Amino acid sequence: MRDANIITSSFNSSSVSILPITQATTAKFTEMYFRNTFLFFIENGTKKVVCPINGELTGQQGDVMIFPPNSVVTMENHPRLNDDYKATGVSFTKQLVQAVFHERKFVSQPDGIQIIEAIPDNPMSILALIEQTLSDTDLPPTILQHRLLEPLIWLKSKGIALFHAHDESPLSRVRAVIESDIGRSWKSKEVSEELAMSEATLRRTLAKTGDRFSKILKNTRLEHGLSLLQSTTDPITEIALICGFKTPSHFSDGFKDRFGIKPSQIRFSEN
Repeated sequence: MRDANIITSSFNSSSVSILPITQATTAKFTEMYFRNTFLFFIENGTKKVVCPINGELTGQQGDVMIFPPNSVVTMENHPRLNDDYKATGVSFTKQLVQAVFHERKFVSQPDGIQIIEAIPDNPMSILALIEQTLSDTDLPPTILQHRLLEPLIWLKSKGIALFHAHDESPLSRVRAVIESDIGRSWKSKEVSEELAMSEATLRRTLAKTGDRFSKILKNTRLEHGLSLLQSTTDPITEIALICGFKTPSHFSDGFKDRFGIKPSQIRFSEN
């Protein structure tokens, strides 16, 4: 795959992250935030997404759903009968996306969720390419860089548009600080210092977008916990502490309030 408009850049395997996702029970996840470009390759079950721009979309087995950076969406994963919902998430850094979609840097209209269907495009072949590239530790750096670009070039060839804002949103910047040490007992004053602004300025900035620091902190922790429940076998008690909750019960209560099910139901169906 080739694209004459690619700019010269430097990136490595850390520019792409892979996250295996397994879920035993249907669940609806509201206000989920994705800072980077994120691809969901659906392997078992279906995924329904409510996108503020493109409305309600449903991805079927074999499809890939493309979430642009800074997406805030509601999504619902549906397992197959007598089987878990399974997907593989792939995250691309801003730098990598701009190497292919650099001409769209200053587009003002944000992109919504987009889908490439299993037939006729076979997205799973691209997932296999990504997995093979990241598992080959002997690739020369130049070849690695070209192969990391290939999935994005493929997306572009299929008419997918991706755009990364020139300036990160306040929500993105605050979440990035929290995620840098997810288990820390963050205070708004500490986050504002990390962002080189006063606490009052931080609160005013968030207020303009309707965000509250306490909500951002809790949502960031819960979403990280959800990710760990879906992608690891770590005990729930350990996940609660990793995510900064004082006790497993605090995590469990917050999780059920936010997502409507208990953390254990992500892994084991209670039907």
